[in-house]
Amino acid sequence: MVSQKENKTSSVQQLIANSRNQKTKKIVEKAMPALLFSAALISILTTFGIVFTLIFETFEFFKRVSITDFLFGTQWLPFSGKEPLFGILPLIAGTLKVTLIAVVVAVPFGIASAIYLSEYASEKIRRTVKPILEVLAGVPTIVYGFFALTFVTPMLQQIIPGLKLFNALSPGIVVGIMILPMITSLSEDAMSSVPNSMREGALALGATKFEVAIKVVLPAALSGIVASVVLAISRAIGETMIVSLAGGSTPKFDLDVTDSIQTMTAYIVQVATGDAGYGTTIYYSIYSVGFTLFIFTLVMNLLAHYISKRFREVY
Repeated sequence: MVSQKENKTSSVQQLIANSRNQKTKKIVEKAMPALLFSAALISILTTFGIVFTLIFETFEFFKRVSITDFLFGTQWLPFSGKEPLFGILPLIAGTLKVTLIAVVVAVPFGIASAIYLSEYASEKIRRTVKPILEVLAGVPTIVYGFFALTFVTPMLQQIIPGLKLFNALSPGIVVGIMILPMITSLSEDAMSSVPNSMREGALALGATKFEVAIKVVLPAALSGIVASVVLAISRAIGETMIVSLAGGSTPKFDLDVTDSIQTMTAYIVQVATGDAGYGTTIYYSIYSVGFTLFIFTLVMNLLAHYISKRFREVY
């Protein structure tokens, strides 16, 4: 009789506990969509806030400086005592010089590394080498900047005697090293997603392993590879500390990579450290340059998204 009462009591307790658990689960199920929606909404509102701030402050700048002079001017002299000049082309030229050098360094080595990891490396080597490469992406950019200034530049000066201490070549090479893991990792993922049946079919037809990699796997993974390159270029355009430390602060509208330059991000750093007072034209020029940089990166990201969707292969 006692055991039956105890069983009834325990079963009742279990029912109560189960009902409480069910109520808790229902509350969680109802609350989670609201929490997740709030997180997504905060992200969207933050993005709109950033864009609105850029646009509003940029309009304030264009009330003081002609948009034609800004877009087509070839001299950037904001601190000139007589007549400040705000032609963005020298800053764009410096940014593009560093970016193009970085692309020349990163794309061949990145794709070659991805081909090796995907097609030639054993599983053990792939598990070891790929994380080591990805560690490069976690190195602070200021460390890369000092590396460019104190190691790469002196080494290049031994090869190019006319190379200045601050130049476009050294930071361009180091930015290329910085974006190398992004291209390698994303390209390797794209190549690994190509079905093995395509490789086996090509090998069965007499193709060598290198021919399979170049003529079968590479074209099949082209959308992912191109998207990784475009995203890496976007990352290079927005790089700040490397070009600030090793590139200099002399905006020039030319093709010389051995002399001092200034990129859009380096100028923002220069002014943001306190060289201009709040409300001045130079202060608002930060936002105009930032908005120009935003347009560049937005176009690159949209291009990467379009390429990945337009040329994606479905297996």
